[in-house]
Amino acid sequence: MTTVLRRLWRGRADDAPWARPAFLGLLLATGVLYLWNLSASGYANSFYSAAVQAGGESWKAFFFGSLDAGNAITVDKPPAALWPMALSVRLFGLGSWQILVPEVLMGVATVAVLYAAVRRRFGAGAGLLAGAVLALTPVAALMFRFNNPDALLALLSTVAVYCVLRALEQEESAAKWLVGAGVALGFAFLAKTLQAFLVLPALALVYVVCAPGGIGRRLGRLALGGLALVVSGGWWVAVVELWPESSRPYVGGSQKNSFLELTFGYNGFGRLNGEETGSVGGRSTSGALPEGVEALPTRGGGGWGETGIGRMFGDAVGGQVSWLLPAALLLLVAGLVITWRAPRTAASVEGGARAAFLAWGGALLTTLAVFSFMAGIFHEYYTIALAPYLAALVGMGAAVLWEERGRPLAAAALAATVAVTAVWAYVLLGRTPDWLPWLRPVVLGAGLLAALGLAFAGRFDRRIGLGLAGLGIAASLAGPVAYTLATVDEGHQGSIVTAGPAGGAMGGRPGRGMLFRAGPDGGGRGGGMPGQMPGGAGQGQMPGGGPMGNPPQGQGQGQDGQGQGQGPGQGQGGQGNLPNLETFGPGAPGRPGAAGGLLNGATVGAKAKAALSKDADAYTWVAAAVGAQNAASYQLATEKPVMAIGGFNGSDPSPTLAQFKQYVAQGRIHYLVGSGEGGGGMRMGPGGGTSSAISAWVADTFEKVTLDGSTFYDLTKKK
Repeated sequence: MTTVLRRLWRGRADDAPWARPAFLGLLLATGVLYLWNLSASGYANSFYSAAVQAGGESWKAFFFGSLDAGNAITVDKPPAALWPMALSVRLFGLGSWQILVPEVLMGVATVAVLYAAVRRRFGAGAGLLAGAVLALTPVAALMFRFNNPDALLALLSTVAVYCVLRALEQEESAAKWLVGAGVALGFAFLAKTLQAFLVLPALALVYVVCAPGGIGRRLGRLALGGLALVVSGGWWVAVVELWPESSRPYVGGSQKNSFLELTFGYNGFGRLNGEETGSVGGRSTSGALPEGVEALPTRGGGGWGETGIGRMFGDAVGGQVSWLLPAALLLLVAGLVITWRAPRTAASVEGGARAAFLAWGGALLTTLAVFSFMAGIFHEYYTIALAPYLAALVGMGAAVLWEERGRPLAAAALAATVAVTAVWAYVLLGRTPDWLPWLRPVVLGAGLLAALGLAFAGRFDRRIGLGLAGLGIAASLAGPVAYTLATVDEGHQGSIVTAGPAGGAMGGRPGRGMLFRAGPDGGGRGGGMPGQMPGGAGQGQMPGGGPMGNPPQGQGQGQDGQGQGQGPGQGQGGQGNLPNLETFGPGAPGRPGAAGGLLNGATVGAKAKAALSKDADAYTWVAAAVGAQNAASYQLATEKPVMAIGGFNGSDPSPTLAQFKQYVAQGRIHYLVGSGEGGGGMRMGPGGGTSSAISAWVADTFEKVTLDGSTFYDLTKKK
């Protein structure tokens, strides 16, 4: 045991004495940082937490990724990202830490894999810098403490790049490393479908060009890796598609109960062209928006924000991930220029360095291009996928330029990188002028001073040069460190979250750049559609939160996302301010009886919990609710199955009205969650009429009861 610990502490024989302790310190610091204040996020995204709770109770729900242990409908993703959390809940019980600690461990593991990949060719210093940049990227600190699938995707994508780089080193072991890369990408597909394959073209091309051996052998080994990918990602798909529909849950997010449809439609090409059938505000296959919904004009294309090259640097995304993105791009160019004349194969030191720049750079550029121009659903937190790639390029490029600092052009490139990073941090910090106002000039001054010194680094004593390099690193990381500390200092809940201080995403709150705009307080009441259009005022209507399928028609008007709207509400909907996606419907989470909405869950009162828990074992589902977030809140509160009618958006055609009537006749559902003071779920998209029909039938047939200010329908008592 002592020998093992000694080797763990000392590391490889060719490492400097400080390398392994520094690496272990980096991992420890990352873990502590990500664990800090972790429970403040509660159940984080209750949509996925409900599926985790279900998987902790039912192995069938675990396998399919069902939203409830009664297996009515699945989440709108494959379930691999749910499995580690569900196993944790099975072992340790349901709770915030049990759900989120596996995500933290994925973050620490990603830092470790990235360090290992960069260190092999560029040394321990480069690996430590890359790992630190990744750990301190604000969106990474956000998502490695959250329960969306992106954490597992980032880890497995990093593992895939590492495996490909190992496959490039020696022809004899290439096959096993390519199989490893294929398995990693296959399971990444089972975390977030086709997004896992964004790096595939770049990695395949790098291997074919830079691997040793003849072209036939290279292609053969690449095909073997592709086979591993298909098997590791396809086995689950095959089981789902071949399983009789009558005995498995409905595939959430699809309109025809097909995972293949979900993969290539809503979660696939629909994300690129904006034609996500059944999406929130998404267009149907005919291109028509749901009845009564009018799209707000947006710059640059679709209803999910401005597209184009500047998207990653814009107000909504810039503070999440772009702090060191200009540096990564500059260092990619510098690294390729310096290693351009290296031998073709990666077996040599120079060739391996160039292949590493091509692999990490290709992964960054392909992912960057897709995120920049995709017209469909895009959220700021998706950019965690960029973080490992840009972190690797920063570590590798800085190491190469430092070694070449005696050459005037290399020193100038190093100085320019630090200067550009400092100026860009100055711009980003200027977007939150009232938050740490002193930091902005300090970062700019320190960065420009370091850049000036680094321009002549080759002429200075090594100790002075190291001091300047340290100052440059500190100036470059100060902005993201501040944003990261602000991120871990507060909890994050709901379906759309952003990193950094409040207001740091400049509209990264729910509703920014989408079909809808948020009210000034980030909350919302009333059933009216925001009347906001960029640069002007407007009016609009949309289905809101009236009682069970009879929504009020609210009116709203104001100036560019601000202002209050009043509208006549019918029934329980009442009047109120402009809604947003975070609390769609008149209810505002945070008090008992408040209903949830499309992106946030409800606050469940004691009376409602007691009513649903009474005789719970006599029912397959203690309740049903339109929309997954509403259902998830009651399920997490009672730890009993709650059916999510229509899936996430309330727009999936499941269950049908006939099926629901049959469940009620069989006594399998106790309550239907109505609107009360809070709205029901969103009912848009092709299948939205199904949930509306169910709601209307229940309201006409069964007795209404009010618990904690919310309306429920007792499905065991007819009028």
